[in-house]
Amino acid sequence: MSIRFGVSPIAWVNDDMPELGGDTPLETILADARDIGFAGVELGGKFPRDASVLKPLLAGYGLDLVGGWYSGELLTRDVEAEIAAAQDHLALLKAMGSRVFVHAETSNAIHGQRQTPLSRTPRLDAAAWRAFGARVSGFAEYVQSQGLGFAYHHHLGTVVEGPGDLEAFLGATSEAVGLTLDTGHASLGGLDPLAVIRDHPRRIVHVHCKDIRSEVFSGVRARDASFLEGVLGGMFTVPGDGALDYGAVMRALAEIGYAGWIVVEAEQDPSVADPRKYGELGLRTLQREAADAGLSDDGARKADLREADLRADGLRDAV
Repeated sequence: MSIRFGVSPIAWVNDDMPELGGDTPLETILADARDIGFAGVELGGKFPRDASVLKPLLAGYGLDLVGGWYSGELLTRDVEAEIAAAQDHLALLKAMGSRVFVHAETSNAIHGQRQTPLSRTPRLDAAAWRAFGARVSGFAEYVQSQGLGFAYHHHLGTVVEGPGDLEAFLGATSEAVGLTLDTGHASLGGLDPLAVIRDHPRRIVHVHCKDIRSEVFSGVRARDASFLEGVLGGMFTVPGDGALDYGAVMRALAEIGYAGWIVVEAEQDPSVADPRKYGELGLRTLQREAADAGLSDDGARKADLREADLRADGLRDAV
């Protein structure tokens, strides 16, 4: 089993709220990711979308392109229209050697609307699930035909948020439709990430690891606040700084023979949560737990982790 650790640039610059880190240069993000020890990085709004520019840029920092979020609209357009709309994004991923296509339905999503409470998350009825599932399946089959794994991203504030949503979604889609398991979104959406891994092993194509502060999220629900207000309040953090058991997550991934990217992703205010410090804590936590679970990391060896453990302990105390 072989895994690689990547990072999302959202800890440095939040594309949904550019006021969070919007003045941070791309070079700072890439240098930090390299220095922390990540093997790859996901796309962000500051990244050039021309492979002839992006490839040498990332190579200069020793980083691969993991992939990147794609905002789908399959509730409002058919498969052929979605394929046409995705061509530029797909071409970039292929040119960069990425192996995963992360897709989320955003045509009616509310996670990017600061004034819209999470209680207004959109829901689908049975007929809509059937139609949506058929379109997602058709699009996923096309993406697979292009040599990439299709990884649907469940997300707070979108049609696939909680247990009932995920059950309906998986029931309406073919096995061409894989999942981006996001531990933070799963947990706050009422899903057990361990159960998702164990119950749907063939669907797990990609993994995002963010930790949670449950008490902050409880306040979001009590105030009927929005997703972005929750982000500002600190409902997410990195592995090792929240409530989730990442030893159990890594063991569950090992049990299903997971191989692929594991991405540290935590939407936080970079003026409050130093992205470099938190990124290092997240990576060291996952490296330690993955090694203990028997997951083989292409970028690190188990024998090298004792020093990383000590460093992570110091970082945890600091944050």
